[in-house]
Amino acid sequence: MSTKENSFKKSSLMNILWDIQKKRRCISRDDMTKISKAFNISRIELEGVISFYHFYHLKHAGKYTIYLNNSIISKYKDFYRVKKAFEKEIGIKTGHVTKDGLFGLFETSCIGLSDQETSALINFNAFTNLTPEKVKTLISKLRQGESLESLSNFPENNIQYTPEENKTVFFKPYHQGNALKKIIGIEPDSVIDLIKASKLSGRGGAFFPTGLKWQFCRDNKSDQKYIICNADEGEPGTFKDRVLMNEHPGLLIEGMTIAGYAVGATEGTIYLRAEYFYLKNKLEKTIKKFLEKGLLGKNILGIEGFDFNLNIHMGAGAYVCGEETALIASMEGKRGEPTTKEFFPVEKGYLGKPTVVNNVETLCAAARILEMGLDNYLAIGTKATPGTKLMSVSGDCNKPGIYEIEWGMKLKYFLDLIEAKDPHFILFNGFSGECLSSQDFDREISGENLLAEHIQFQLNDPIEYARKMSAVGLRSGGAFMIFDKTRDLLPILKNITDFFVAESCGICVPCRTGNFLLNKKLHKIKLCHADKNDLEEIKEWCSIIKQSSRCGLGKTSTNCLLTAMLKFPEEFNKCLLAESDINQAFNLEKAVDNYDKIINEIETTYE
Repeated sequence: MSTKENSFKKSSLMNILWDIQKKRRCISRDDMTKISKAFNISRIELEGVISFYHFYHLKHAGKYTIYLNNSIISKYKDFYRVKKAFEKEIGIKTGHVTKDGLFGLFETSCIGLSDQETSALINFNAFTNLTPEKVKTLISKLRQGESLESLSNFPENNIQYTPEENKTVFFKPYHQGNALKKIIGIEPDSVIDLIKASKLSGRGGAFFPTGLKWQFCRDNKSDQKYIICNADEGEPGTFKDRVLMNEHPGLLIEGMTIAGYAVGATEGTIYLRAEYFYLKNKLEKTIKKFLEKGLLGKNILGIEGFDFNLNIHMGAGAYVCGEETALIASMEGKRGEPTTKEFFPVEKGYLGKPTVVNNVETLCAAARILEMGLDNYLAIGTKATPGTKLMSVSGDCNKPGIYEIEWGMKLKYFLDLIEAKDPHFILFNGFSGECLSSQDFDREISGENLLAEHIQFQLNDPIEYARKMSAVGLRSGGAFMIFDKTRDLLPILKNITDFFVAESCGICVPCRTGNFLLNKKLHKIKLCHADKNDLEEIKEWCSIIKQSSRCGLGKTSTNCLLTAMLKFPEEFNKCLLAESDINQAFNLEKAVDNYDKIINEIETTYE
């Protein structure tokens, strides 16, 4: 690396950090000195960036760096036995590196393989359906010098269900350029009008109208605009974007190019989560094919002035970077911390320019809408939410994997479809979603009225908010984690709060401290040391966190806990001191009764 000051753009910082770490297995102090000079930034600022991301290491992380997934689904599969097998075969405890520097063993949160647990990443090659026996064989072969690539198993797509052919949007045959060619002879404003008319909304979970976002960006005049694909699929239990990028990478590229044409952007970036490093090569090859066919680059499709280029930016392990302003900060070579949104990205986004940030599924849907035609798309799903939705299914069911379903399907029918085993507790929409029970089985997976309900009740009483969430359609970002009656609810909720404590960026007190305190409260309840006052405090703290947090991570971090308290009160009440048989509740008034009597006598005597 050259040490010439200002020789690198800061937006290239993270990719350069990756190049160094892959080569040296860490980012050393000498490396940091050279990098800080090359980018003309202080050493402290650089260390702040590096330390923010889970997958950058300041010390040698092993020739083979193993990340074992510790998500709740993994823990209910074979996590503990697999972890023990790794520690035994390697000869170290988790969180350490062998003395010879050959292996490093670490835990990490959900890696997007919930349908194939227990799973791990080794130098970001995927290893799925692990068992202790497989671990023993794997480590032995690595010691013998066999290549990781020959030993890893590329994740299966596990597409379990699609509607009939005329109602399938995503997982039908793909033909390169078919969607993109539909813009020939159509003005950019007309493309936006088409997307508006389709009622397509963001499929990452926020559900902001896509056409409206594109319109806002187009209306903001600038010499440069950007399209960013948010492929940082970090919501636990979600893996639909992984499958979509692996199955139809070209469809994503067409969706981004169409968005670029519509808003007047000439550059696009796929922000790919580090856990999906194994998809990078496929995406790069697809981009190359598009360039060769004249479907990317200059004067696309022979349309004068229609220029659009794509690149890939690798994330480095930070859940909060799924939030669009945090993602943009990360792309700019900064800590991935959300902003207060003084300006929305469509006004001032990446490098201060108007920017559209859309999810993988959203962009693929936009491409299919142009390809299949508006009327055909509107004929699928419901009136308010046309089309289909991709669902990531894992947990206690016979058929985990990906489901493409029409909006409007009843939850009970969907549970039959996936062959759920006596479903009791369902995490819907990941850890930031809600908890479902048998009382929700007649609800539809759709979006009628849900956004209005979210806005209206976001700042009101937290339990009332949870109750209102349960009275409307299930509008999903795409994750179903199924738990049967053999599972204990409290460890699941504890795992969720563990996750948010670890993933909070720490910039605002309500999220940073509030989730830590909730985590301690749940631990107290698990030990049967809590009383009803603790439950009331949980509700109060949830309200504070929801109202006061800086970004969506904090605002949604308590959703599952709140809805669980609403729908499964018996699970909490049975652990309270007054209900348990291990300790009786501490009576403060009784404990200080004698003290009060003595004080009163002294005061009387003194008077």
